[in-house]
Amino acid sequence: MEFKDYYKTLGVEKGATEAELKKAYRKLAVKYHPDKNPGDKAAEEKFKEINEAYEVLGDPEKRKKYDQLGENWKNYEQHGGRAQDYDWGQWGSGGQTYSYQGNAEDMFGGEGGFSDFFEQLFGRSFGGGGGKRQQRATRGQDIAANMEVSLEDAYAGGPKQVNVNGSRLNIKLKPGLYEGQVIRLKGKGVPGRNGAESGDLLITIHLAPHPQFELKGQDVYADAPVDLYTAVLGGKITVQGLGGPLNMNIPAGTDSGRIFRLKGMGMPSFNNASQPGDLYLTAMVHIPQHLSEQEKALFTQLANLQKK
Repeated sequence: MEFKDYYKTLGVEKGATEAELKKAYRKLAVKYHPDKNPGDKAAEEKFKEINEAYEVLGDPEKRKKYDQLGENWKNYEQHGGRAQDYDWGQWGSGGQTYSYQGNAEDMFGGEGGFSDFFEQLFGRSFGGGGGKRQQRATRGQDIAANMEVSLEDAYAGGPKQVNVNGSRLNIKLKPGLYEGQVIRLKGKGVPGRNGAESGDLLITIHLAPHPQFELKGQDVYADAPVDLYTAVLGGKITVQGLGGPLNMNIPAGTDSGRIFRLKGMGMPSFNNASQPGDLYLTAMVHIPQHLSEQEKALFTQLANLQKK
């Protein structure tokens, strides 16, 4: 009988944590799931192997038995590799019922789901009497994904595509997304077993850095370029907000570095549209360059007037 290297099947090290096992299983289960590989017998067999491996390694008690057996496998080989000559009683269930948490074989009609190696180690009856395995509905696993969103998209919301294990999924974003937010898409995870509901897709939002805007909570910060003449005399300028161009008044005598607050023009609230943040703009007064002789003369006159 061939020894099953379940760690190799899942592509993890022997000391893998529970979280690492689950992550590896989810990734492979989605890749080789029969719904994504219709008619592909090789993918179907691979899917069975993946589920069997996780059935053992995902259960602390079974994993302990399996690890102990692996360390003593040479003893088995010394008996000629014949299961009938090896004392399986110290490792397996001795043919008795062994409680187990999943139904990997149920994905394929409840017959032949587990290998002879698994059945020799853990018994042939799972969770019920008789030789036929009990079938039960099992909810599908959740899938975790990350998505980077620009500040403009976080502000406005709208349609977006997310790549999940090589598949593109169209979703609609709600305005007011924030860093680290988790969006749950019900039923978009791993399909359930025997008619049970599918798992969910959990998307973690990451806001992309922006060259112009900085987000602090729901408030948005940016610089507002102001020409010297408007800064001195006052007037209207057009500035860029996350939602598009905005008009604002610049008082006469505005110094560079003065901060203006545009109430309600910051990031919308994801849960309360009536409470948006504010937009804070820092005036950046630009000194004119490449003055003509006439302009220089006029500035000289102004300077002399200031001295009087």
